[in-house]
Amino acid sequence: MPHLHEKIDFTVEVFIVHKNKVLLRKHDKYGIWLSVGGHIELNEDPNQAATREVKEEVGLDIILDNTLQTYHGVETNVKELIPPYFLNRNRISDSHEHITLTYFAKSKLTTIKENTTSEKSNGIRWFTREDLDKSTELHPNIKFYAIQALNKLAE
Repeated sequence: MPHLHEKIDFTVEVFIVHKNKVLLRKHDKYGIWLSVGGHIELNEDPNQAATREVKEEVGLDIILDNTLQTYHGVETNVKELIPPYFLNRNRISDSHEHITLTYFAKSKLTTIKENTTSEKSNGIRWFTREDLDKSTELHPNIKFYAIQALNKLAE
């Protein structure tokens, strides 16, 4: 997806939990373990972007965790969105930043169908809590978010 603005973009990331594991992928461009995610496109809201990115990148159908959504009313011209668990701003380069909405989700399946047409990954893996604790490769915020997702959604 091309950038919406030369200086800053809005993105989503999703920490997907299945039973007692969380899915991470080694980003092809940055070479680091991240959650699944990407840019929010002009024709979609963040919830739609989260589910689309997961489907495109790993082929999973997910259910976004809506625990933080306190209002579920239905009104004309208003669509209540599932709020993210975390929100951060991160520098991608000297001239570009992302504001990232971080979601938690569940998947009923663990079978990954990696996208072969666009973003490829150098690895996709389901991590247990023990794997996360032992890993020296994870950025502190990724490890924190992954553990929080397991705390919230693991069975």
